[in-house]
Amino acid sequence: MKRTRRLTLLAATVALSLAPGHLAAASPAPDTPAAAPFCYGEPSTPTADISDLKARFSASNWMPTLQEMYKRRWPSGEKLAIAQAGDKYWEQFVNTRSFEGFAESMMVAIHEETHMWDLDPSRTRWDVHIAAWINASQQASAVPLHGGFPRREILPLITDKYSDSMDGIYLRDSQQGSYKLQGVLAEQNAGLTGLPAVTVLQEYIKGVGASNSRDIAATNLRYLLLYLRVAKDKHPDYWAKIKNEPKLRELVLTQFLRTAYWLEKSAPFTGKLGSPDADRITATNYSAANIAILEEFTGAKVRVDTDKHCTT
Repeated sequence: MKRTRRLTLLAATVALSLAPGHLAAASPAPDTPAAAPFCYGEPSTPTADISDLKARFSASNWMPTLQEMYKRRWPSGEKLAIAQAGDKYWEQFVNTRSFEGFAESMMVAIHEETHMWDLDPSRTRWDVHIAAWINASQQASAVPLHGGFPRREILPLITDKYSDSMDGIYLRDSQQGSYKLQGVLAEQNAGLTGLPAVTVLQEYIKGVGASNSRDIAATNLRYLLLYLRVAKDKHPDYWAKIKNEPKLRELVLTQFLRTAYWLEKSAPFTGKLGSPDADRITATNYSAANIAILEEFTGAKVRVDTDKHCTT
């Protein structure tokens, strides 16, 4: 499992090696955090019958199959697949040898295609503003970043080994560790979008290729929360800039609630879609210091008992 985990995580670095883009086209996005109480949710029907798609599956019809299976089970996946249908890189990430392999490969495929959508030069200008595919009806655009500081600066706040394999790639690596808020948010969104991609197909997943899906989502939220803490404590001028950006505050709140939503949905499949460390990382994400920085930054109060995908 450790070898597979490393391979999966290394695949997830591909899109973040893209060169900085140019000014992105903007689309409407909320300017203030959602009024409380608010609960994140999106349509999914993980029990919808797709046995006919499995029976007809072949290496030549994988894209229509992908779109139809998500149309039935997770419409956000269908819409992303349609938006990215022309991307030439799909075939690097999709396993077409069997339907089970195909389902398992969706964690990496959807992760990477989220990167491709988010980091398209028409939408993102590196370290200036970012876009984020959230779901079929919600995409953030032109979210200001104001640069930032290298994400490796959060390492002293990680005192356990729960996310060690990812820390080595995204924080300790000389190039990856130098990425700023752009890298934190891009990886967080792609990793999180890969989780529902396999959660709704879990009964077809037989191997270990998606076995760290929940860990990735929990870890990337960890990085975002710790980045905010370091911003406030070590970079007060930068903290003041980003705290004054309503679109960014809204995106952070949405991603926190969205992570809670899909970690809860995927919890019954720990082992297949995540290790016990995913829940341990999540527990640290709900520490007093992390919740305090989230609430200070977003201006919203979040639930920490039940219904963690909701504000209060």
